[in-house]
Amino acid sequence: MAFPLQAFAGKRGGAVWLLSARRDFQTSSACSKNKAARVRVGKGDKPVTYEEAHPPHYIAHRKGWLSQHTSNLHGEDGAAERTVEDLFIRKFIYGTFHGCLANEIVLKRRANVLIICAIFVQRLSPSKFYFLIGYTETLLSFLYKCPVKMEVQTVPTKVVYKYL
Repeated sequence: MAFPLQAFAGKRGGAVWLLSARRDFQTSSACSKNKAARVRVGKGDKPVTYEEAHPPHYIAHRKGWLSQHTSNLHGEDGAAERTVEDLFIRKFIYGTFHGCLANEIVLKRRANVLIICAIFVQRLSPSKFYFLIGYTETLLSFLYKCPVKMEVQTVPTKVVYKYL
C-alpha cells in the first residue's frame, strides 16, 4: 500500500519539478530469512577459532560469556546501558586495532574498573601496540569516568581451533 506525497520543489528552466516521496511496505524472502548464530559446516577448509566453533547454546558449558557484569542479576539496573557500552567499546577496539584482533574481546567489570581482555596478532611494532593500548585506556577512561585497563596477549598468527 503506497501513499504518494508530492511537494513543490521550484522552477528550473520553465519546467516545474515535482519531488515525489513514497512510503511502501515490502517483504521479500531475502529479508525474512532465519540466520544461525554459528559457523556452517562446509568442506573443512574454513579455519575457525574456539569461540566460533561452538554454537551459542554452549555458553557457560564449553565457552564463556564475552561480557561479565552484574547488571543482569535480579534487582540490578543498567543492563541496556551495559549492552550499548559493550557495543561501542568493541567497535572502538576493532577500529583502533584494525586487522590485529585474533579472537573476540572479553569485557569484565569489577566494581568501578573496566577490564578489556584481547588477543592480538603481531602485525604492528611493539611501540605502536604500547601507544595504541595507552591511547585506548586513556580515552575510554575519560569517556566512561572509570579506570580502564587492557590485558593484552600477542600471538604470531591467528590461532586456529579446527577447520569446518
